Amino acid sequence: MKRFGFISVVLLSSAILLFLPTFAAAQAKKANPKITYYSIKPGTVVRARLDQHLSSKNSYVGQTFKNTTVDPIYSSGGVLLIPQGSTIHGRISAVKGARKNGEPGTIDVTFTSITLPNGRKVPITGSLGESGKGDKNEVDNEGTVSANKTKNRNLKFIGGGAAGGAVIGGIAGGPAGALIGAGVGAVAGLIGKNQLKGKEAEVESGTEFGVYINRAITLPRYKEAPATP
Repeated sequence: MKRFGFISVVLLSSAILLFLPTFAAAQAKKANPKITYYSIKPGTVVRARLDQHLSSKNSYVGQTFKNTTVDPIYSSGGVLLIPQGSTIHGRISAVKGARKNGEPGTIDVTFTSITLPNGRKVPITGSLGESGKGDKNEVDNEGTVSANKTKNRNLKFIGGGAAGGAVIGGIAGGPAGALIGAGVGAVAGLIGKNQLKGKEAEVESGTEFGVYINRAITLPRYKEAPATP
């Protein structure tokens, strides 16, 4: 009888030892569920609002600035990835002050990362694009802009907009380039006066523009950070 009991204990112990790894793996999987990532395609344009004032008169290469997303961004399947109110970090890559002969000031910018309200920070490769507000691009219900009109354009802020504000200019195709937005006539008039100094690029806080995504971004479904007690 004792021998039978001993054998039972041995068999039970062996079964437990064999089962433990499987049980532990199941518990680990339950505690750390697989995260599904979704993609934001290259060519997506995110509408953003500048959080501070920029000027070609005193800005400098390497200066950083922040912008706030105006609309949420979803995956192609409708999954929320970037909520409204996220922070896009920008950097000035080149700047030139206004000069004589009517040459306006310009500011080149790039965008390096996005910080979501839950604290997740994602690196991006972004450039200046049209906002889809008041231009020829279409804005869809997910807050993105079709990239057909902005692809391969080198855009920058150019001085000489209406009331001295900045306009976005397409530089491809010549030194003057194609100016986009209000104030085109004002810039042309300044350039026609050889001895008159051009206007500085003054981009006011609150200015809306597009952030053109050059490389795909992968993100999980957005979840708000848990409330702190």
